[in-house]
Amino acid sequence: MKYNLLYFKIISITLFLVVSITSCTLEKENGHSGTIKVALREAGNQLLLRKLDSTSLILPIKELKPQVYLISFEKPISFEPSDVVTVIDSSLNLLSLSKNYRVEVVQCTDGEVAYSYQMNIEEEQTIIPCAGRNLPKACYHIKVEFLEIISQSSFKKRWTPYVLIFGILMYAGFLYLRKFKKQPISEEKNSSYSSIGSFQFYPEQNKLVKSATEISLSKKECELLEIFVANPNQIIKREALTKKVWEDNGVFVSRSLDTYISKLRKKLKDDDSIRISNIHGVGYKLEVDDVV
Repeated sequence: MKYNLLYFKIISITLFLVVSITSCTLEKENGHSGTIKVALREAGNQLLLRKLDSTSLILPIKELKPQVYLISFEKPISFEPSDVVTVIDSSLNLLSLSKNYRVEVVQCTDGEVAYSYQMNIEEEQTIIPCAGRNLPKACYHIKVEFLEIISQSSFKKRWTPYVLIFGILMYAGFLYLRKFKKQPISEEKNSSYSSIGSFQFYPEQNKLVKSATEISLSKKECELLEIFVANPNQIIKREALTKKVWEDNGVFVSRSLDTYISKLRKKLKDDDSIRISNIHGVGYKLEVDDVV
């Protein structure tokens, strides 16, 4: 159960990191979208100014779908296609935006494309049809679609690092879990312990084990029990116990030994075959019935 919980924690942390990275990416994309809208609004403003129109409104820039935007105008307008090419390219360059995009001048009435062209960072892939034919005054939308962002190669380029990070974290978690699962078995095999009746005493780990139940021991309890286990069924004088356990550990109070002996008795009470007896005026003895 505890290993499943550990694995769940590893998965949760990994997913948290991936979600955090994704969130940061989305935040960057949202910021990128806002920058594009600013650039396209400026492009619309420049087109109006070229027609000496400084009063007509540019309607809010719409994002039709990821990386596809629409410029709309309050009033009908006429276009010189070369102005559209120049103004949009200049506005995007001003904010260091993508050079790979497609532009369509769409008629509001029927949705037909009145003029279109494609720009690309690779000159041979740039397509600009004849720009000398003016478009008559009418209602137009200008649709700008950024190409490389939605391309498959760009998607792979963007997400591949995150997939790799996720895979590395998952693999690291698997290795850690496998090591962690093996560790208790290794400890049980390699840790030395002494048998006291039905108990297993692990002095290095300060614990008793009985039927898979662990009983923690304090440092003093562990040191006292070590002495008793090394000398079963033998009387150990009080002076010897106090000297070995308290000699280099500060001030010894006369009742301290009795207090710790009482604590040990409570922790050993579940096995009737072992007991710590008080030898009046002398000391204590660990009595173990099965010692030969």
